[in-house]
Order: sequence, then structure tokens, then C-alpha cells
Amino acid sequence: MVDLKELQKEVYQNKVNKGFNVTDAKEEFLYIYGEVGEAYEAWLKKKPDLGEELADVAIYLLGISEILGIDLEKEIIHKIHKNEKREYKIVDGIGIRTKECEE
Repeated sequence: MVDLKELQKEVYQNKVNKGFNVTDAKEEFLYIYGEVGEAYEAWLKKKPDLGEELADVAIYLLGISEILGIDLEKEIIHKIHKNEKREYKIVDGIGIRTKECEE
């Protein structure tokens, strides 16, 4: 199993080693936005580098999580469990939340 905490640290250290941004969260959010756009374009045009573009999105997300001091692994696990407890009904093809989980 992959240790996201360790990956966060590796991504951050690579940024430091290469002299990339490790202080401006706004800049990192803009980069993530750009990478999501590239991934969407790769998917839309059926390009063979879709996986690599998705990896770029994940790498920027791990990096910004480390910059901001967020344990992304913990947050993902928490959110998965939260989503499992939510209830939805489909209305006109759209999932509408009908019950929020109690934490």
C-alpha cells in the first residue's frame, strides 16, 4: 500500500531540491487547475498521456497538502467514510443528497 504521508514529503523535498515554489499556496492552486485542464484535454482527445496528466494533478495536490500542513491521507480516509454514510436519491438523473452523516 502507498503511504501518502511519505509521498507528500517526497514531493515537497523534490520541490525544494529543484528550487520550485514551496511557500505560495495560491500559485500551487493555479498549477493544479492547469494540470486538471491538461488531464481533461488528454481524456477528451484520447491522448495516451492521460495517466501521466492525472499523476501531475496528484503530485501538485500532495505538494500543496504538505506546504499547508494537511495530512491528505487522513483527510481522504475521513471523507470516504463521511461519503459512505450520506444518502442520495436520483432526481432527473442527478444525485440529490437526502441525508447528511452524523459525525
